[in-house]
Amino acid sequence: ALMRYVVIWTFRPEHREAAVARFIETGGNPPDGVAMLSRSHDIGGNRGFAIVEATDSTLIARWCREWADLLSFEIVPAINDEELISILRGS
Repeated sequence: ALMRYVVIWTFRPEHREAAVARFIETGGNPPDGVAMLSRSHDIGGNRGFAIVEATDSTLIARWCREWADLLSFEIVPAINDEELISILRGS
């Protein structure tokens, strides 16, 4: 089933410049099978947030693994308002 995830990353201070360079070079796009719905960056510049959808969470893990030498990650499964309302109504 298609699931939504919030991917939160934090720059490791000692790798900030390398992370910025890699992002500029590659665009940081997820692999095939992962749809990025949005991506934002905090004003301070040391964290970012993406909302993605995928049927296979291992694809998200692989994407993060490509950056794990420079960033640390938190991946949170998430549902939207409509899905929550359906759960709250018991339907």
